[in-house]
Amino acid sequence: MGAKAPDKVDIDVGRRIRELRIAAGLSQTQLAGELGVTFQQVQKYEKGQNRVGAGRLTKIARVLKVPVTKLLGVDKERAGKHKATAAASPLGLLTPLGAVRLLRAYATVEDRTVRRLIVAMVESIAHRPVDKSSRN
Repeated sequence: MGAKAPDKVDIDVGRRIRELRIAAGLSQTQLAGELGVTFQQVQKYEKGQNRVGAGRLTKIARVLKVPVTKLLGVDKERAGKHKATAAASPLGLLTPLGAVRLLRAYATVEDRTVRRLIVAMVESIAHRPVDKSSRN
């Protein structure tokens, strides 16, 4: 038997930990320090590679100042909402690789005209069909 693939629930919990950690303004290293683990362990939790035990999940919730149910996604289910994709929530928009770097760089641009041009350019790129034949 091969290595067990991450469980969908573990991936969802990890995504919520990442979103809430970013919203709280904490780095993986800072959260790890509060939990008494390495930042690599926090990375594995956030990717769903390692399961988060009940005790550790409680500590994470305490550090992030949220109820444990929020990390488990129970709040959304009780409210009767459809499961949101990562891109549907504002915090979820920060999860793709490079999104935070892009936002930080954008925030340093002071010229409003340049900001509008940047947004127009990125939107244009995002909506353009990808020509797979030109990829190397």
